[in-house]
Amino acid sequence: MIPRHGPSEERLLAYAAGVLSPPQAVVVATHLALRPAADAWVRRLQAVGGQFLEETAPVALSSDALTRALARVETDAGEVKRPALLNDMPELPEPLRRYALGPWRWIGPGMRVRDVHAPRDGDCRVILLRIDPGRETPRHTHRGDELTCVLTGAYATETDRFEVGDLEEADGEVLHRPRVVSDQPCLCVAALDGQIQLDGWLGRLMQPFVRL
Repeated sequence: MIPRHGPSEERLLAYAAGVLSPPQAVVVATHLALRPAADAWVRRLQAVGGQFLEETAPVALSSDALTRALARVETDAGEVKRPALLNDMPELPEPLRRYALGPWRWIGPGMRVRDVHAPRDGDCRVILLRIDPGRETPRHTHRGDELTCVLTGAYATETDRFEVGDLEEADGEVLHRPRVVSDQPCLCVAALDGQIQLDGWLGRLMQPFVRL
């Protein structure tokens, strides 16, 4: 079952098949960590894919496959080390705790952003966005796709409301102005492809100063 505020079927299928772009996969994995029912649905898709692989005729390995595998084993010192904490936000869902974070940057009154050092895909990268209660972003659209998952708080657009665990998909056809409607700051993780495009003459004046 796909949640009302979740990824499209096509995006979930790409995620289950392991072909979704890395930044978008981070956001989808975060959404699934917050929505166990959706995660169970994706696991069923992966099980179907696994069954398909089992029924597919095997392909012979290269003649030196075993030699290369053993060489990699021999280079492992065999020491088990406790992994260091990668970021200073242990309250984040597990998929985000795997990555280091950049410093918080001010992008407007009551709004801050920091980079998530997850794998990029061209101009597509992962960010954390924190907006204070009552604040709203400038009205904008996008050059590419933008996936946003709510971690704390809630925000509303002109047509909908998004709460913890909800995921919004937006592209160049979506023109919106998200506004925080919760009593606490709204923290989101987003996979952003390119820069947002501000609307109107004032937005065009502000555009050089708004870098996410």
